[in-house]
Amino acid sequence: MRYAMAIDTLKCVGCSDCVVACQTENNVPQGYCRDWVKETVNGLYPSVELEYRSERCNQCENTPCVRTCPTGASFVSDGGIVLVDSDKCIGCGACIESCPYDARYFHTDGTVDKCTFCHHRVSEGKDPACVSVCPTKCMYFGDMDDPESDVSIALKNRSYKTLAPETGTKPQVYYLV
Repeated sequence: MRYAMAIDTLKCVGCSDCVVACQTENNVPQGYCRDWVKETVNGLYPSVELEYRSERCNQCENTPCVRTCPTGASFVSDGGIVLVDSDKCIGCGACIESCPYDARYFHTDGTVDKCTFCHHRVSEGKDPACVSVCPTKCMYFGDMDDPESDVSIALKNRSYKTLAPETGTKPQVYYLV
């Protein structure tokens, strides 16, 4: 089993409902976030395109954050989801420095926090909170090993990209283009 997410950049309107749902679901302190919406402009006038991208931890297969963690607090859980054990985290920030996606932050409790694909919801058979509230249904989640999962079907039928592929982290968040 390998969980992944695909986000349709042609359907995302940048409303940030995913950000609010994540903050609410995961009790993220005010002023912090586990996911965010990035707006980029591509091209030159008159051929300009605007892209909204909901970004988060890329749940990489090749995990620099896990390798650099001196206490083993960062680890790969079932389904390939990268988690942080707050009881083991000493807040050294090595994982933050090693993440090419700037997807981690210091929580107010002194530990490091990040997107977990809502591991607690997924283990109950639910979608992550961001996926479940998206008003444009631009987010697809599921098991990449299941050819009938929403994410597998989305990736089979569309062109896609990943962020910072040159880092070799093998991210599991895909952007449909």
